[in-house]
Amino acid sequence: MQEHGLVAIVKRDCPTCVLVAPVLQEILQRSDLKIYTQDDPGFPEGIEGVVDDTSLDASYRLGVEIVPTLVRFENGVEVDRTFGWDREAWEKIVGSDDLGRNLPAFKPGCGALNQEPDHLAELRIRHGDTPMTSRLVSLGAREDDIEACFERGWTDGLPVVPPTQERVLAMLEGTTREANEVLGLMPSNLDTCTVEKIAINAVMAGCRPEYLSVVLTAVEAVMDEDFCLHGVLATTRFVSPVVIVNGPIAEQIGMNGKGNALGQGNRANATIGRAVQLAVRNIGGGKPQGVDRATLGNPGKLSYCFCEDEQGSAWEPLTVDRGLPAGTNAVTVFAGYGLQGITDDKARSPEELVQTFATSLLAVENIHMFPGPDCLLVICPEHERTLMQGGWDKTCLHSEIMSRMQVPANGVMRGAHGMAVGVEPRMAGKIVSKLVPDGLLIVRAGGGAGKFSGIIAGWTPGSRELSRPVTKEIKT
Repeated sequence: MQEHGLVAIVKRDCPTCVLVAPVLQEILQRSDLKIYTQDDPGFPEGIEGVVDDTSLDASYRLGVEIVPTLVRFENGVEVDRTFGWDREAWEKIVGSDDLGRNLPAFKPGCGALNQEPDHLAELRIRHGDTPMTSRLVSLGAREDDIEACFERGWTDGLPVVPPTQERVLAMLEGTTREANEVLGLMPSNLDTCTVEKIAINAVMAGCRPEYLSVVLTAVEAVMDEDFCLHGVLATTRFVSPVVIVNGPIAEQIGMNGKGNALGQGNRANATIGRAVQLAVRNIGGGKPQGVDRATLGNPGKLSYCFCEDEQGSAWEPLTVDRGLPAGTNAVTVFAGYGLQGITDDKARSPEELVQTFATSLLAVENIHMFPGPDCLLVICPEHERTLMQGGWDKTCLHSEIMSRMQVPANGVMRGAHGMAVGVEPRMAGKIVSKLVPDGLLIVRAGGGAGKFSGIIAGWTPGSRELSRPVTKEIKT
Protein backbone atom coordinates (compact mmCIF):
# COMPACT_ATOMS: atom_id res chain seq x y z
CA MET A 1 0.00 0.00 0.00
CA GLN A 2 1.07 3.60 -0.52
CA GLU A 3 3.35 5.28 1.99
CA HIS A 4 2.46 8.65 0.53
CA GLY A 5 0.02 9.66 -2.20
CA LEU A 6 -3.26 8.44 -3.65
CA VAL A 7 -4.81 5.01 -4.06
CA ALA A 8 -7.81 4.25 -6.27
CA ILE A 9 -9.77 0.99 -6.28
CA VAL A 10 -11.96 0.28 -9.30
CA LYS A 11 -13.62 -2.52 -11.25
CA ARG A 12 -14.61 -2.74 -14.89
CA ASP A 13 -18.11 -4.00 -14.00
CA CYS A 14 -19.03 -0.62 -12.56
CA PRO A 15 -20.38 2.19 -14.78
CA THR A 16 -19.08 4.84 -12.40
CA CYS A 17 -15.57 3.38 -12.50
CA VAL A 18 -15.72 3.45 -16.29
CA LEU A 19 -16.98 7.04 -16.07
CA VAL A 20 -14.03 8.20 -13.92
CA ALA A 21 -11.32 6.38 -15.92
CA PRO A 22 -10.37 9.66 -17.72
CA VAL A 23 -10.20 11.41 -14.34
CA LEU A 24 -7.70 8.82 -13.15
CA GLN A 25 -5.62 9.68 -16.23
CA GLU A 26 -5.78 13.36 -15.23
CA ILE A 27 -4.67 12.61 -11.66
CA LEU A 28 -1.74 10.49 -12.84
CA GLN A 29 -0.39 13.47 -14.76
CA ARG A 30 -0.14 15.62 -11.63
CA SER A 31 -0.03 13.28 -8.58
CA ASP A 32 1.37 9.99 -7.31
CA LEU A 33 -1.52 7.55 -7.85
CA LYS A 34 -1.65 3.77 -7.56
CA ILE A 35 -4.68 2.07 -9.14
CA TYR A 36 -5.97 -1.32 -8.02
CA THR A 37 -8.48 -3.15 -10.21
CA GLN A 38 -10.78 -5.78 -8.71
CA ASP A 39 -12.00 -7.70 -11.74
CA ASP A 40 -9.93 -6.98 -14.86
CA PRO A 41 -6.15 -6.39 -14.87
CA GLY A 42 -6.56 -4.58 -18.21
CA PHE A 43 -8.84 -1.91 -16.77
CA PRO A 44 -8.60 1.05 -17.00
CA GLU A 45 -7.22 0.79 -20.54
CA GLY A 46 -4.23 2.87 -21.51
CA ILE A 47 -2.87 3.23 -17.98
CA GLU A 48 0.41 1.59 -17.09
CA GLY A 49 1.16 0.18 -13.66
CA VAL A 50 -2.40 -0.85 -12.76
CA VAL A 51 -2.19 -3.37 -9.90
CA ASP A 52 -4.07 -6.63 -10.33
CA ASP A 53 -6.26 -7.00 -7.23
CA THR A 54 -8.47 -9.81 -8.49
CA SER A 55 -7.41 -11.65 -5.30
CA LEU A 56 -9.12 -8.70 -3.52
CA ASP A 57 -6.47 -8.71 -0.80
CA ALA A 58 -5.64 -5.03 -1.17
CA SER A 59 -9.32 -4.11 -1.28
CA TYR A 60 -9.93 -6.14 1.87
CA ARG A 61 -7.03 -4.58 3.76
CA LEU A 62 -8.32 -1.14 2.81
CA GLY A 63 -11.86 -2.03 3.90
CA VAL A 64 -13.29 -0.90 0.56
CA GLU A 65 -17.09 -0.98 0.46
CA ILE A 66 -17.92 0.99 -2.68
CA VAL A 67 -16.02 1.41 -5.94
CA PRO A 68 -14.56 3.63 -7.12
CA THR A 69 -12.82 4.48 -3.83
CA LEU A 70 -10.12 7.15 -3.65
CA VAL A 71 -7.83 7.29 -0.59
CA ARG A 72 -4.99 9.66 0.35
CA PHE A 73 -2.07 8.46 2.47
CA GLU A 74 0.54 10.54 4.27
CA ASN A 75 3.50 8.78 5.85
CA GLY A 76 1.73 5.44 5.50
CA VAL A 77 -1.42 6.65 7.30
CA GLU A 78 -4.77 7.17 5.66
CA VAL A 79 -5.82 10.80 5.99
CA ASP A 80 -8.82 11.07 3.66
CA ARG A 81 -11.21 8.91 1.62
CA THR A 82 -14.19 9.19 -0.71
CA PHE A 83 -16.18 6.75 -2.81
CA GLY A 84 -18.36 6.92 -5.86
CA TRP A 85 -17.88 10.00 -8.00
CA ASP A 86 -18.28 13.29 -6.15
CA ARG A 87 -16.30 16.02 -7.93
CA GLU A 88 -15.90 18.26 -4.87
CA ALA A 89 -14.71 15.39 -2.68
CA TRP A 90 -12.27 14.13 -5.31
CA GLU A 91 -10.89 17.64 -5.88
CA LYS A 92 -10.39 18.08 -2.14
CA ILE A 93 -8.44 14.82 -1.81
CA VAL A 94 -6.39 15.37 -4.96
CA GLY A 95 -5.81 19.07 -4.26
CA SER A 96 -7.16 20.20 -7.63
CA ASP A 97 -10.17 22.24 -8.65
CA ASP A 98 -10.67 21.19 -12.25
CA LEU A 99 -11.28 17.40 -12.29
CA GLY A 100 -13.71 15.80 -14.70
CA ARG A 101 -15.33 18.99 -15.93
CA ASN A 102 -17.15 17.11 -18.68
CA LEU A 103 -18.68 14.68 -16.14
CA PRO A 104 -21.78 15.12 -13.99
CA ALA A 105 -21.03 16.48 -10.52
CA PHE A 106 -22.11 13.31 -8.78
CA LYS A 107 -22.73 9.64 -9.55
CA PRO A 108 -22.98 6.84 -6.97
CA GLY A 109 -20.63 3.90 -7.14
CA CYS A 110 -21.15 0.15 -7.01
CA GLY A 111 -20.64 -2.47 -4.33
CA ALA A 112 -17.06 -3.63 -4.00
CA LEU A 113 -16.36 -7.27 -4.87
CA ASN A 114 -14.59 -7.85 -1.55
CA GLN A 115 -17.88 -7.17 0.25
CA GLU A 116 -19.82 -9.87 -1.56
CA PRO A 117 -20.62 -12.67 0.94
CA ASP A 118 -18.70 -15.44 -0.83
CA HIS A 119 -15.61 -13.30 -1.32
CA LEU A 120 -15.81 -11.73 2.14
CA ALA A 121 -15.89 -15.08 3.95
CA GLU A 122 -12.90 -16.32 1.96
CA LEU A 123 -10.98 -13.11 2.61
CA ARG A 124 -11.71 -13.12 6.32
CA ILE A 125 -10.44 -16.67 6.58
CA ARG A 126 -7.36 -15.99 4.44
CA HIS A 127 -6.44 -12.95 6.51
CA GLY A 128 -7.11 -14.67 9.82
CA ASP A 129 -9.87 -12.19 10.58
CA THR A 130 -12.50 -14.56 11.99
CA PRO A 131 -13.80 -15.28 15.48
CA MET A 132 -13.25 -19.01 15.03
CA THR A 133 -10.81 -20.80 17.30
CA SER A 134 -11.68 -24.47 16.77
CA ARG A 135 -8.93 -26.65 15.38
CA LEU A 136 -9.12 -27.11 11.62
CA VAL A 137 -8.95 -30.77 10.60
CA SER A 138 -7.00 -31.15 7.37
CA LEU A 139 -8.12 -33.84 4.95
CA GLY A 140 -6.03 -35.70 2.41
CA ALA A 141 -6.22 -34.64 -1.22
CA ARG A 142 -8.17 -37.78 -2.14
CA GLU A 143 -10.18 -37.99 1.08
CA ASP A 144 -13.94 -37.60 0.63
CA ASP A 145 -15.12 -34.97 3.11
CA ILE A 146 -18.48 -36.62 3.79
CA GLU A 147 -16.87 -40.02 4.35
CA ALA A 148 -14.27 -38.34 6.56
CA CYS A 149 -17.05 -37.17 8.88
CA PHE A 150 -18.32 -40.74 9.15
CA GLU A 151 -14.86 -42.12 9.81
CA ARG A 152 -14.22 -39.61 12.58
CA GLY A 153 -17.51 -40.40 14.32
CA TRP A 154 -19.08 -36.97 13.84
CA THR A 155 -22.35 -38.15 12.29
CA ASP A 156 -25.62 -39.55 13.58
CA GLY A 157 -25.59 -42.32 11.00
CA LEU A 158 -26.70 -40.07 8.15
CA PRO A 159 -24.43 -37.90 5.99
CA VAL A 160 -23.66 -34.48 7.41
CA VAL A 161 -22.72 -31.23 5.70
CA PRO A 162 -18.92 -30.87 6.00
CA PRO A 163 -18.28 -27.93 8.37
CA THR A 164 -15.86 -25.86 6.32
CA GLN A 165 -14.57 -22.57 7.68
CA GLU A 166 -16.67 -20.68 5.14
CA ARG A 167 -19.85 -22.47 6.18
CA VAL A 168 -19.22 -22.03 9.90
CA LEU A 169 -18.43 -18.34 9.43
CA ALA A 170 -21.68 -17.90 7.48
CA MET A 171 -23.59 -19.77 10.22
CA LEU A 172 -22.20 -17.43 12.87
CA GLU A 173 -23.80 -14.54 11.00
CA GLY A 174 -27.11 -15.93 12.29
CA THR A 175 -26.52 -14.61 15.81
CA THR A 176 -25.26 -11.45 17.47
CA ARG A 177 -23.64 -13.56 20.19
CA GLU A 178 -19.86 -13.84 20.23
CA ALA A 179 -18.40 -17.02 18.78
CA ASN A 180 -16.34 -17.64 21.92
CA GLU A 181 -19.27 -17.17 24.31
CA VAL A 182 -19.44 -20.15 26.65
CA LEU A 183 -22.92 -21.62 27.01
CA GLY A 184 -21.89 -24.11 29.68
CA LEU A 185 -20.37 -27.55 30.11
CA MET A 186 -22.01 -30.19 27.93
CA PRO A 187 -22.79 -33.47 29.71
CA SER A 188 -21.60 -36.12 29.80
CA ASN A 189 -18.02 -35.20 28.86
CA LEU A 190 -18.49 -31.78 30.45
CA ASP A 191 -16.63 -30.23 27.54
CA THR A 192 -16.88 -26.46 27.15
CA CYS A 193 -19.76 -25.63 24.85
CA THR A 194 -19.35 -22.40 22.88
CA VAL A 195 -21.42 -20.60 20.28
CA GLU A 196 -18.83 -21.59 17.68
CA LYS A 197 -19.06 -25.29 18.52
CA ILE A 198 -22.84 -25.18 18.24
CA ALA A 199 -22.51 -23.37 14.90
CA ILE A 200 -20.27 -26.18 13.65
CA ASN A 201 -22.88 -28.78 14.54
CA ALA A 202 -25.64 -26.62 13.06
CA VAL A 203 -23.72 -26.60 9.76
CA MET A 204 -23.39 -30.38 9.87
CA ALA A 205 -27.11 -30.73 10.58
CA GLY A 206 -28.00 -28.66 7.51
CA CYS A 207 -29.30 -25.57 9.32
CA ARG A 208 -29.63 -22.14 7.78
CA PRO A 209 -27.99 -19.27 9.71
CA GLU A 210 -31.37 -17.89 10.74
CA TYR A 211 -32.01 -21.08 12.72
CA LEU A 212 -28.92 -20.65 14.89
CA SER A 213 -30.50 -18.60 17.67
CA VAL A 214 -33.12 -21.33 18.16
CA VAL A 215 -30.46 -24.05 18.19
CA LEU A 216 -28.35 -22.13 20.72
CA THR A 217 -31.31 -21.67 23.06
CA ALA A 218 -32.32 -25.32 22.75
CA VAL A 219 -28.78 -26.42 23.61
CA GLU A 220 -28.74 -24.08 26.60
CA ALA A 221 -32.03 -25.61 27.71
CA VAL A 222 -30.81 -29.22 27.51
CA MET A 223 -27.70 -28.23 29.47
CA ASP A 224 -29.86 -26.74 32.22
CA GLU A 225 -29.49 -28.67 35.46
CA ASP A 226 -33.24 -29.31 35.61
CA PHE A 227 -33.17 -31.16 32.29
CA CYS A 228 -30.53 -33.58 33.60
CA LEU A 229 -28.98 -34.36 30.23
CA HIS A 230 -26.53 -36.89 31.62
CA GLY A 231 -29.42 -38.89 33.02
CA VAL A 232 -31.40 -38.60 29.79
CA LEU A 233 -28.43 -40.08 27.97
CA ALA A 234 -27.38 -42.66 30.51
CA THR A 235 -30.83 -44.12 31.26
CA THR A 236 -31.73 -47.35 29.53
CA ARG A 237 -35.13 -45.80 28.83
CA PHE A 238 -35.11 -44.51 25.27
CA VAL A 239 -35.97 -40.85 25.69
CA SER A 240 -34.31 -37.93 23.97
CA PRO A 241 -34.66 -34.14 23.87
CA VAL A 242 -37.92 -32.99 22.25
CA VAL A 243 -37.70 -29.34 21.15
CA ILE A 244 -40.88 -27.23 21.01
CA VAL A 245 -40.59 -23.71 19.58
CA ASN A 246 -43.04 -20.89 20.32
CA GLY A 247 -43.37 -17.30 19.19
CA PRO A 248 -43.20 -15.34 15.93
CA ILE A 249 -39.74 -16.71 15.17
CA ALA A 250 -41.26 -20.08 14.25
CA GLU A 251 -43.08 -18.55 11.29
CA GLN A 252 -40.16 -16.28 10.43
CA ILE A 253 -37.82 -19.21 9.89
CA GLY A 254 -40.44 -21.39 8.23
CA MET A 255 -41.09 -24.01 10.89
CA ASN A 256 -44.03 -26.39 10.57
CA GLY A 257 -46.65 -26.70 13.31
CA LYS A 258 -49.39 -27.91 10.99
CA GLY A 259 -49.79 -31.12 8.97
CA ASN A 260 -47.04 -33.66 9.63
CA ALA A 261 -45.52 -31.27 12.19
CA LEU A 262 -43.71 -34.11 13.94
CA GLY A 263 -42.71 -35.80 10.70
CA GLN A 264 -40.33 -35.26 7.84
CA GLY A 265 -40.24 -32.64 5.12
CA ASN A 266 -39.56 -29.34 6.90
CA ARG A 267 -35.97 -28.14 6.89
CA ALA A 268 -36.19 -25.96 10.00
CA ASN A 269 -37.89 -28.61 12.14
CA ALA A 270 -35.58 -31.38 10.99
CA THR A 271 -32.27 -29.57 11.14
CA ILE A 272 -32.81 -27.66 14.39
CA GLY A 273 -33.62 -30.89 16.20
CA ARG A 274 -30.73 -32.64 14.48
CA ALA A 275 -28.28 -29.88 15.42
CA VAL A 276 -29.19 -30.30 19.08
CA GLN A 277 -28.66 -34.06 18.85
CA LEU A 278 -25.34 -33.67 17.02
CA ALA A 279 -24.12 -31.20 19.63
CA VAL A 280 -25.00 -33.64 22.40
CA ARG A 281 -23.11 -36.34 20.50
CA ASN A 282 -20.06 -34.41 19.33
CA ILE A 283 -19.52 -32.06 22.27
CA GLY A 284 -21.02 -34.05 25.12
CA GLY A 285 -19.99 -37.50 23.93
CA GLY A 286 -23.52 -38.90 23.93
CA LYS A 287 -22.93 -41.81 21.57
CA PRO A 288 -25.01 -45.03 21.43
CA GLN A 289 -23.56 -47.94 23.38
CA GLY A 290 -21.27 -45.48 25.09
CA VAL A 291 -22.77 -42.83 27.34
CA ASP A 292 -26.11 -43.33 25.57
CA ARG A 293 -27.40 -46.55 27.12
CA ALA A 294 -30.92 -46.58 25.62
CA THR A 295 -32.27 -50.14 25.37
CA LEU A 296 -34.10 -49.52 22.09
CA GLY A 297 -33.67 -45.87 21.20
CA ASN A 298 -36.25 -44.02 19.14
CA PRO A 299 -36.25 -42.13 15.81
CA GLY A 300 -36.40 -38.85 17.74
CA LYS A 301 -32.75 -39.35 18.59
CA LEU A 302 -32.04 -38.16 15.04
CA SER A 303 -34.25 -35.09 15.31
CA TYR A 304 -37.28 -34.23 17.42
CA CYS A 305 -38.44 -30.67 16.90
CA PHE A 306 -41.65 -28.86 15.99
CA CYS A 307 -43.43 -25.61 16.73
CA GLU A 308 -46.79 -24.99 18.32
CA ASP A 309 -49.39 -23.79 15.83
CA GLU A 310 -50.24 -20.61 17.71
CA GLN A 311 -51.87 -18.77 14.81
CA GLY A 312 -54.41 -21.51 14.23
CA SER A 313 -55.27 -21.93 17.91
CA ALA A 314 -57.68 -20.14 20.20
CA TRP A 315 -55.77 -21.39 23.24
CA GLU A 316 -52.94 -19.71 25.06
CA PRO A 317 -49.60 -21.11 23.92
CA LEU A 318 -47.21 -23.25 25.89
CA THR A 319 -45.06 -20.21 26.67
CA VAL A 320 -47.87 -18.77 28.80
CA ASP A 321 -48.27 -22.09 30.63
CA ARG A 322 -44.53 -21.96 31.30
CA GLY A 323 -44.66 -18.45 32.78
CA LEU A 324 -43.66 -16.30 29.80
CA PRO A 325 -45.79 -13.62 28.10
CA ALA A 326 -47.72 -14.59 24.98
CA GLY A 327 -45.73 -13.78 21.85
CA THR A 328 -42.38 -14.57 23.44
CA ASN A 329 -39.91 -16.40 21.24
CA ALA A 330 -38.99 -19.40 23.35
CA VAL A 331 -37.84 -23.01 23.30
CA THR A 332 -39.11 -25.76 25.58
CA VAL A 333 -37.20 -29.02 25.83
CA PHE A 334 -38.78 -32.21 27.11
CA ALA A 335 -37.16 -35.62 27.53
CA GLY A 336 -39.54 -37.81 25.57
CA TYR A 337 -40.13 -41.13 23.88
CA GLY A 338 -41.61 -41.43 20.40
CA LEU A 339 -45.16 -40.31 19.57
CA GLN A 340 -48.11 -42.45 20.70
CA GLY A 341 -51.26 -41.81 18.71
CA ILE A 342 -54.69 -41.09 20.23
CA THR A 343 -57.59 -41.84 17.89
CA ASP A 344 -61.12 -40.61 18.58
CA ASP A 345 -63.24 -39.61 15.60
CA LYS A 346 -66.55 -40.28 17.38
CA ALA A 347 -66.47 -37.94 20.38
CA ARG A 348 -68.75 -34.95 19.91
CA SER A 349 -68.38 -33.42 23.37
CA PRO A 350 -65.47 -32.45 25.58
CA GLU A 351 -66.60 -34.96 28.18
CA GLU A 352 -66.36 -37.84 25.71
CA LEU A 353 -63.05 -36.69 24.30
CA VAL A 354 -61.37 -36.13 27.65
CA GLN A 355 -62.17 -39.72 28.60
CA THR A 356 -60.24 -40.88 25.55
CA PHE A 357 -57.29 -38.69 26.47
CA ALA A 358 -57.36 -39.84 30.09
CA THR A 359 -57.60 -43.54 29.21
CA SER A 360 -54.66 -43.23 26.84
CA LEU A 361 -52.58 -41.39 29.43
CA LEU A 362 -53.36 -43.96 32.10
CA ALA A 363 -51.85 -46.66 29.88
CA VAL A 364 -48.59 -44.80 29.19
CA GLU A 365 -45.44 -46.82 29.85
CA ASN A 366 -47.35 -49.49 31.77
CA ILE A 367 -50.95 -49.42 32.95
CA HIS A 368 -49.73 -50.35 36.43
CA MET A 369 -46.94 -47.73 36.53
CA PHE A 370 -47.86 -45.16 39.20
CA PRO A 371 -46.79 -42.49 39.13
CA GLY A 372 -46.17 -42.60 35.42
CA PRO A 373 -43.86 -40.37 33.43
CA ASP A 374 -44.46 -36.73 32.65
CA CYS A 375 -46.38 -36.44 29.38
CA LEU A 376 -46.59 -33.97 26.52
CA LEU A 377 -50.09 -34.04 25.00
CA VAL A 378 -50.22 -32.79 21.40
CA ILE A 379 -53.79 -31.78 20.54
CA CYS A 380 -54.80 -31.73 16.88
CA PRO A 381 -57.00 -28.92 15.49
CA GLU A 382 -60.15 -31.03 15.15
CA HIS A 383 -59.94 -32.23 18.75
CA GLU A 384 -59.29 -28.66 19.87
CA ARG A 385 -62.40 -27.60 17.95
CA THR A 386 -64.52 -30.20 19.76
CA LEU A 387 -63.26 -28.92 23.10
CA MET A 388 -63.73 -25.26 22.20
CA GLN A 389 -67.26 -25.82 20.91
CA GLY A 390 -68.06 -27.34 24.29
CA GLY A 391 -66.67 -24.29 26.08
CA TRP A 392 -63.43 -25.88 27.28
CA ASP A 393 -60.16 -23.99 27.13
CA LYS A 394 -56.75 -25.52 27.77
CA THR A 395 -56.92 -24.84 31.51
CA CYS A 396 -60.22 -26.68 31.75
CA LEU A 397 -58.90 -29.60 29.72
CA HIS A 398 -55.81 -29.85 31.90
CA SER A 399 -57.89 -29.83 35.08
CA GLU A 400 -60.31 -32.47 33.79
CA ILE A 401 -57.52 -34.77 32.65
CA MET A 402 -55.69 -34.49 35.96
CA SER A 403 -58.87 -35.31 37.89
CA ARG A 404 -59.18 -38.51 35.86
CA MET A 405 -55.62 -39.50 36.64
CA GLN A 406 -56.67 -40.43 40.19
CA VAL A 407 -57.47 -44.13 40.59
CA PRO A 408 -57.85 -46.62 43.49
CA ALA A 409 -54.49 -48.18 44.30
CA ASN A 410 -56.03 -51.66 44.66
CA GLY A 411 -56.74 -51.83 40.91
CA VAL A 412 -53.14 -51.18 39.92
CA MET A 413 -51.36 -52.98 42.73
CA ARG A 414 -48.64 -55.55 42.30
CA GLY A 415 -50.24 -58.85 41.45
CA ALA A 416 -53.47 -57.31 40.17
CA HIS A 417 -54.41 -58.62 36.72
CA GLY A 418 -51.56 -61.11 37.03
CA MET A 419 -48.94 -58.38 36.67
CA ALA A 420 -45.83 -58.27 38.84
CA VAL A 421 -45.35 -54.54 38.40
CA GLY A 422 -47.63 -52.10 40.23
CA VAL A 423 -48.28 -50.02 43.30
CA GLU A 424 -46.83 -51.29 46.56
CA PRO A 425 -49.21 -53.15 48.92
CA ARG A 426 -48.82 -50.45 51.59
CA MET A 427 -50.93 -48.20 49.33
CA ALA A 428 -53.99 -50.47 49.62
CA GLY A 429 -57.22 -48.52 50.07
CA LYS A 430 -55.65 -45.24 48.91
CA ILE A 431 -55.96 -43.17 45.74
CA VAL A 432 -52.93 -42.85 43.50
CA SER A 433 -52.26 -40.47 40.63
CA LYS A 434 -50.83 -41.44 37.29
CA LEU A 435 -49.34 -37.97 36.79
CA VAL A 436 -47.65 -35.72 39.31
CA PRO A 437 -49.32 -32.27 39.65
CA ASP A 438 -47.03 -30.56 37.10
CA GLY A 439 -46.52 -33.65 34.97
CA LEU A 440 -48.69 -32.73 31.97
CA LEU A 441 -47.84 -30.28 29.19
CA ILE A 442 -50.35 -29.48 26.43
CA VAL A 443 -49.54 -28.05 23.00
CA ARG A 444 -51.62 -27.62 19.87
CA ALA A 445 -50.26 -28.73 16.49
CA GLY A 446 -51.15 -30.75 13.44
CA GLY A 447 -53.12 -30.72 10.21
CA GLY A 448 -56.64 -29.38 9.87
CA ALA A 449 -58.11 -32.77 8.95
CA GLY A 450 -58.05 -35.86 11.14
CA LYS A 451 -59.13 -36.44 14.74
CA PHE A 452 -55.79 -37.81 15.82
CA SER A 453 -53.84 -36.34 18.71
CA GLY A 454 -50.72 -37.74 20.34
CA ILE A 455 -48.83 -38.36 23.55
CA ILE A 456 -45.11 -38.00 23.98
CA ALA A 457 -44.33 -39.83 27.20
CA GLY A 458 -41.38 -38.61 29.19
CA TRP A 459 -38.80 -39.97 31.56
CA THR A 460 -40.26 -41.50 34.71
CA PRO A 461 -40.75 -38.94 37.52
CA GLY A 462 -39.75 -41.32 40.29
CA SER A 463 -37.61 -38.47 41.65
CA ARG A 464 -37.77 -34.73 41.12
CA GLU A 465 -34.02 -34.99 40.56
CA LEU A 466 -34.69 -36.55 37.16
CA SER A 467 -35.39 -34.62 33.98
CA ARG A 468 -37.84 -31.74 34.08
CA PRO A 469 -39.06 -29.69 31.09
CA VAL A 470 -37.06 -26.49 30.64
CA THR A 471 -38.25 -23.33 28.84
CA LYS A 472 -35.91 -20.55 27.78
CA GLU A 473 -36.47 -17.32 25.91
CA ILE A 474 -34.60 -17.16 22.61
CA LYS A 475 -31.70 -14.74 22.42
CA THR A 476 -30.77 -13.47 18.99
